[in-house]
Amino acid sequence: MSPSPKPPEPGPAGPQTPGAGEPLAIICGGGAFPLAVAQAARKAGRRVMLFPVRGFADSTVEAWPHMWVHIGRFGLLTRELRRLGCRDVVFIGNVLRPRMRDIRLDWTTLTLLPRVFGMLRGGDDHLLTSFGRLFEEAGFRLVGAHEIAPEILLPAGTLGAVAPDAGQMEDIALGRRVLAVTGPLDIGQGLVVMNRHVVAMEAAEGTDLMLARVAELRANGRIKMPAPCGVLVKRPKEGQDRRLDLPSLGVRTVEGAARAGLAGIAVEAGGVIVSDVEALLRAADAAGLFIHAFVRDGADAP
Repeated sequence: MSPSPKPPEPGPAGPQTPGAGEPLAIICGGGAFPLAVAQAARKAGRRVMLFPVRGFADSTVEAWPHMWVHIGRFGLLTRELRRLGCRDVVFIGNVLRPRMRDIRLDWTTLTLLPRVFGMLRGGDDHLLTSFGRLFEEAGFRLVGAHEIAPEILLPAGTLGAVAPDAGQMEDIALGRRVLAVTGPLDIGQGLVVMNRHVVAMEAAEGTDLMLARVAELRANGRIKMPAPCGVLVKRPKEGQDRRLDLPSLGVRTVEGAARAGLAGIAVEAGGVIVSDVEALLRAADAAGLFIHAFVRDGADAP
């Protein structure tokens, strides 16, 4: 862990949010989302302290009050959070599941090793929920990134210049039903449906590699339907803690969907985060893909 920084300076005046008198701690993985949340918190008058995770977070976080942290230094991290007066904690950004040899253990984490081993046995939602519970037991309050920056959530409706047709809406409906069944099993948050046929499901590889797999299936003739055809459907898992892990969507996802020959992307409104909506829609319009955000309702029930 880096040398202890000074407490963060107050942000500019603005509308006050719950806990605005205390700094907000943001545990940062990779990507643009940590800074989007930090900017929203500061705009609302919240003081911000970033804790970027080494090996995952981008160097752009260093423009903010920050302290680099290693995975496994739970005791040191929680002591710094208390010293800086950070009670509210946000987890946001890309972090891959660590290998045990990549974890730098401190004494507190060593005492928790039986729990750590149990956390690593299961899906991502199990891992994140168990990790979040450690922070709550230590006296911290977990806050969803979308609670700090609600503008990162996609609203309902067809958002770009292209709209799904009736057949594609049927594919979306099937994808929603399948994810409602697989979500509680902690399998994944996305799949690809073509003509009411599930051709790929997201697992440990993530969305980008799943889309690359669909592109390969097209290239080798396993998918014979001409492009554009098919829909990427994403939504949170049933019962998951939305404070810790919401599915994300970005320009890279649009590019992967285009390479896979898909017709569009459908996500749950209010259940998927986007760091730059305008850039996302520009990319989708340029690729001729639709972006549709459906409203979660009883139709998702298995």
